[in-house]
Amino acid sequence: YWQHEDMPEPRTLFWDLVNTILLIAIPALIFGWIFQTTVGWNLRRRSAARKNLILARVKLEESQSQLRERCYPKSDDGEWEKVEKYAVGSAANGGEAEDEWEGIIGFFHPFWFVLALQIGNAGGGGERVLWAAIKATQKRWPKAVCVVYTGDHDTGKEEMLAKVENRFNIKLHPPTVVFLYLSTRYYVLSSTYPRFTLLGQSLGSLILAYDAFSLLVPDIFIDTMGYAFALAFSKIFFPSIPTGAYVHYPTISTDMLSSLNDTSPSQTQGLNAGTGKGLRGSLKKRYWHLFANLYSRVGGNVDIVMTNSSWTASHIRTLWGPARTARRKPHPVTVVFPPCAVDDIVQSIPLTKESEKQRDQTILYIAQFRPEKNHSLLLRSFARFLSSSSSPSPPSKQSSTQTPTQKQNFKLVLIGSVRDSSDATRVYDLRLLAHELHITAQTTFITDASFPAILKYLGSASVGAN
Repeated sequence: YWQHEDMPEPRTLFWDLVNTILLIAIPALIFGWIFQTTVGWNLRRRSAARKNLILARVKLEESQSQLRERCYPKSDDGEWEKVEKYAVGSAANGGEAEDEWEGIIGFFHPFWFVLALQIGNAGGGGERVLWAAIKATQKRWPKAVCVVYTGDHDTGKEEMLAKVENRFNIKLHPPTVVFLYLSTRYYVLSSTYPRFTLLGQSLGSLILAYDAFSLLVPDIFIDTMGYAFALAFSKIFFPSIPTGAYVHYPTISTDMLSSLNDTSPSQTQGLNAGTGKGLRGSLKKRYWHLFANLYSRVGGNVDIVMTNSSWTASHIRTLWGPARTARRKPHPVTVVFPPCAVDDIVQSIPLTKESEKQRDQTILYIAQFRPEKNHSLLLRSFARFLSSSSSPSPPSKQSSTQTPTQKQNFKLVLIGSVRDSSDATRVYDLRLLAHELHITAQTTFITDASFPAILKYLGSASVGAN
């Protein structure tokens, strides 16, 4: 009875708990707001001088460019695409958009040198996105400045833009393109994090984003390489800056999560398929699900989201959709297919009865030398095909069967980019596999091929593998 009298009433306990939470939460919120405001203000202050210098340099180069055009006029017939100076929904009653806008658009693309000069040799759509986006921006807002944040310091603007025009057939207006060089790209390399790679690279992108905003705070911030955490950094410290993302591949997907299960339909897919067994597997499951939850929250902050395919869009909607709905983001996830050089291919490769007769017995596979492209499966299938007695010949051919000896005329050509030493090692291993399968003479490996070389093989091959 004595203890009962000394115990506080439930209502008193409740208000004591509320007061305790408020005493902790309110100072934390105030401190967070002060920290957020101070960091944002400091970054703007630090980059203000560089911003003025960039704008002055752009104005000078623009005047010089206009002077050259008056002295040496030439047409721009090789434009990537005619983009009208009208932004849908940006002007009242469908009127002309604000094509006089002179703001700065920041493109977060730390690895453009590698993508453009190695992977980009193939003129691939995914790697054209950055340059096509800049081209579209220049056509719609001629006075806007496109700033590319990159970590590659070895190539200057003039050389890089020349390579972009040569490899992608995209001619950019140099005065309004600016490259700013990052110094902390080490923090987003997978080799930096032997363990917890996904989390390490994502948190490392926050450091890289801080590096970028230290150089310049843009008016619009766009990520074209999948660094969602960098966009979250922008939203935390600069809530008023619009953000956009072009997602080639989600950092983590629902397929990855399900592949860890023993009974998953995707058990045979991916490097981590079926690894969710035992204590270690259970911990990995928990880690991946926690990271997926964090990735979902981060993606919910992005204002405009575009993906390169319906597959990517489906996963992004599943992962980011609930958070975007909770934050009332008005724009849905949109599929924008990569701008491949279809016109160049059509113009370079005639499709006539005469040209088709000139094609040889070549199977062509164009894909980056990455694990998920499964080149080894294609090599084994090709070896099995050469040793079989059936024939893929069309019905018009006189013989419906060919012997293995006759099939030695068939060739397999593998074209792809080599990003780093791991890819180079993978190509070496594939060459060894071809030797073990006794198909070395019939197999050709071409790394970092030029676009004209790819057009040559597209015009002569009879079969395309995908």
